[in-house]
Amino acid sequence: MPVKLVARATTVLLGALAATAHIAQPAFAADIPAGARSLQSANVPGSYLRHADYLGSIAAVSAASSAQARSDATLTVTPGLAGGTGCVSFQAANGMWLRHRDYRVRLDTNAGTATFLADATFCVRDGSAGGSVRLESFNYPGRFLRHRDNQLWIDPPTTNAGTFAADSSWRVTTPWVAGRRSPIIKGLYADPNIAHLNGRYYLYPTTDGYNGWSGTRFKAFSSTDLVNWTDHGTILDLATQIDWAADRAWAPTIAYRNGRYYFYFSGATNIGVATSVSPTGPFTDPLGRPLVPAGFRSGQMIDPHAFVDTDGQAYLYWGNGYAYAVPLNADMISYDAAKVRTFSLPNFREAPFVFKRGSTYYMTYSVDDTGSENYHVEYSTGTSPLGPWTHRGTILAKNLSLGIKGPAHQSVVKAPDSDTWYIAYHRFAIPAGNGTNRETTVDPLRFNADGTIQPVVPTL
Repeated sequence: MPVKLVARATTVLLGALAATAHIAQPAFAADIPAGARSLQSANVPGSYLRHADYLGSIAAVSAASSAQARSDATLTVTPGLAGGTGCVSFQAANGMWLRHRDYRVRLDTNAGTATFLADATFCVRDGSAGGSVRLESFNYPGRFLRHRDNQLWIDPPTTNAGTFAADSSWRVTTPWVAGRRSPIIKGLYADPNIAHLNGRYYLYPTTDGYNGWSGTRFKAFSSTDLVNWTDHGTILDLATQIDWAADRAWAPTIAYRNGRYYFYFSGATNIGVATSVSPTGPFTDPLGRPLVPAGFRSGQMIDPHAFVDTDGQAYLYWGNGYAYAVPLNADMISYDAAKVRTFSLPNFREAPFVFKRGSTYYMTYSVDDTGSENYHVEYSTGTSPLGPWTHRGTILAKNLSLGIKGPAHQSVVKAPDSDTWYIAYHRFAIPAGNGTNRETTVDPLRFNADGTIQPVVPTL
């Protein structure tokens, strides 16, 4: 979403600008949309803000330029790391950030210090030419990001006063490298279940944005590349298709077996199942009642996950406060209640999700409350789909320097014919989300040589 400009300048700064006759006072109407962007010099056509050897500069970039040059001229725009309405930060493809040090602009790794966050934050102002923007230093008001002898500095307007306004103005363009943008599906969605089915990736989320999480409909999205997603619309509506639940449509999961797709979902704090011959529905309720009713045991009967092991046996996991699992019968819509297992998992709150890599089973789950910025993902490993489980720690947590809060309610998918894995999850919508206004994203999931999971690096 665009980062809107609101006045932040102090009275002193406004006075200084007004006294500088050759610079028009900002109208505070400029904006830079979040996501991958390139910045073209307003007065040197064809030259773009870029980094080389970690130093900022401007250089000519065209369709004929090398892939590296085009990547160097592409930055991801995020809300300002130091805050400030209308302020932004710029992240390079290597994860480093554009910042100033001794007034010179360069790339650096985020140190997380107050100084770094401020150095890497720029507030958007109107540029000297129509449609252009200027970038004022967050912590040095009155200094602007400009090019001088093709190098990037933050300078005051008194430096090369004749050309300063043009030297410090930029046109925001489409990125030279498209990259992957986040959130991956536009709008408010949470609790994503990702799966690879019938040659495509499918995503099944909770439709978010309702007070009390009171939504009724489930949607499906699909992609071949995890970048471009097709919206398949509503595939199940509790309000019109389910007799025993009319709201609180949460946290679905899907499994394929015997030529049918089985869609498990939370409805009014029960767990139900619906089936279809297509991953995009329409789905129908074969039972006419919950598969796991509210009050079945302690905790809430929500957050189902279906896992089909390599031997063909399917399992259903669920729970909030208590973690449960049971082998499903061959029909995928029934089970023996006497076989329900309860797991003791350190810090477990909800969203159990199991996958298998090699001979190791991974039990991932969410910790804390979904309304808390501390909501995060921990995991355990075992040698069977029912444990016992060995706790391994946290793999995904908030990063306030990136504006990321509450990243969890995860699911995991493997790219076909590879050892490439991805994790889907939700977080508070950036910049102003909360526990009922969340957005969905996908990031790589990487493993160490010993099979443990590396901390997830969020992609903005």
